[in-house]
Order: sequence, then structure tokens, then C-alpha cells
Amino acid sequence: MLQHTVPTPYMVGEAHFYTTEIDGELVLFDTGPDTPEALDHLRRQVDLERLRHIFITHCHVDHYGLTRYLAENSAAEIYIPRKDALKLQHHERRLAHIEAELEGLGFDRTDSRRFRETVEKSGIFPEAPGRFRVVEESDAPARLGIRVLNCPGHSQSDLVYLVRGYAVTGDTLLRGIFQAPLLDIDLETFNGRFRNYEAYCASLCRLAELRELTILPGHRHSVESLDEAILFYVGKLCERAERLKDYPLDIPVRVLLDRLFGEVPPDPFISYLKASEIVFMRDFLAEPGRLRASLDAIGLLDRSLPHCADVA
Repeated sequence: MLQHTVPTPYMVGEAHFYTTEIDGELVLFDTGPDTPEALDHLRRQVDLERLRHIFITHCHVDHYGLTRYLAENSAAEIYIPRKDALKLQHHERRLAHIEAELEGLGFDRTDSRRFRETVEKSGIFPEAPGRFRVVEESDAPARLGIRVLNCPGHSQSDLVYLVRGYAVTGDTLLRGIFQAPLLDIDLETFNGRFRNYEAYCASLCRLAELRELTILPGHRHSVESLDEAILFYVGKLCERAERLKDYPLDIPVRVLLDRLFGEVPPDPFISYLKASEIVFMRDFLAEPGRLRASLDAIGLLDRSLPHCADVA
């Protein structure tokens, strides 16, 4: 498996995508962002004439940004997660619901409209490629010997690809980074928000299957230990939740941003990220037993307790 590394204009820094050959077929996992540097790297390092399959871990711009270019400039089949196909299909409806969720958290109409305008102008939520298939509805992964794990939490669409002793994890597992859990609408029902905290707790039990595999993350060059990556994430979750535990749950998130950070960040998307984290922490504080049960199931509860004694 060959790791490709490209810079991004985003806070998370460099992004990785991966290529390998399976039975003589060239396979790409993620694409990097839609930037001149990433496109130049892709053209120089990946033989687009031989490329046959493109598997996306999740449709965030730093992992999926060049998908439209590849749809137009290669014959490769493109596979995206089912939840991301729903996002693309219902783009306008989804944004309207996210605006409503933000307003329900105490943001005013001006704030929510600025968020939508920022998203639409910046390309943070990329457009659909001209053609694609849904990973979970295709027989291609099984034919190529690729196992697909659904591991939502960072987003509701996160997939992990297991192939020949490797696990391509996107943003599901990162070394030394707290994966921002993004506020979103539940795409199954369009009735209320997606519950990232509940999803992440369930995903932990699936991630335990990766202990004997080489983890290939979407950022930072390696993850040496699955257990240490999970414990880091849990530690950061508890550390940040500690700041919230004394605030009543009925205080609007918009007000909490002022109290925790002095003022709401001027960038609407940064405000959205911070609001997403607060919602995630509140869900944890309301039901810490869910996380404890998942950590117990994978044998990490005792090691996590020193990090979370005050909040869990």
C-alpha cells in the first residue's frame, strides 16, 4: 500500500490517500483535496489510465475533493458511502435542516445564514461527481477482497476499508488529533440531528477488530497503536467535557460559546465546529455509561478511568 501525502488549506494540515494493486487492478482510497498541489501530485503519482477503482472513506473535502476530476478524467469506478450519497442527493434540504438545528441551539437567523453562505462559497461540502456507485450496494469490495466497516462518529458516513493486513481509516482513527464530531441532520429520517456520540460508542466495538492491522490514517503519518489512539480521543473528550459539566444542559449552545471562548468566532464555519463539539460533549455528559460500556467491551475501561474520573 503506497501512502500519498499532500498539503491542505485546512486546520488539520496534510492529508493522505493511498494506492495499491489488487489482482492487477489499480485501486485508490480517497483522493486528497481539490487543490492545485493535490491535483499535481495525483497526476504525477497515479496512473489514471490504469486506475480502476476509487473508494472514499467519507465525503469531506480534504478526502474527496478530486473525485469530480477523476470522474471526468479516468474510467475508474467511484464508490462513496451510502450516507454521503444521501447528502449529495438531498444537499439543499440537508443545509436547510442544519440551519434549523443551529437556530435551535441559540444561533440567530443571521448566524445560520452566514454559515450556509460560507459553506456554499468555500466548497467545504463538495458537489457530486458526474457518476458514482454506493459502496454498501456494490459487490466490488468483496470481489477485490476488501472488507468494509461502518464506523460513524466523526461523521455519519465514515467507512473503514480492510485489505490485506491494512486498514484505511480516513478520519476515524488519527494520532494526536481530536476528530471534530460534525453536527448534521439524521439522513435516515430528516427528523432531528444525527447522534454522533451514540454512533461513536458503537463504532468503538468495531474498531477493536483493527488491533492486528496496519492503520493507514487520513492525517498524521501513522497510528502505531489502536488502543492509544482511542485512549487519546477519550481523554480529550473527558478533558473538554470537564469544562461543561457545571453548566446546566438548558443553556443554549450559542451562549456557551461566549462563556467558553469569550466570544463567538467570526468565521461561521469555526463556530459550527465548536458548536458541534459542545453538542457531542453534552450528549456524553447526559449518558456517560454508554461510553463506559463500549470501553469495557474492548478492554479499555480501566485504562480510561484516570482520564475521566471526574466526568464519567
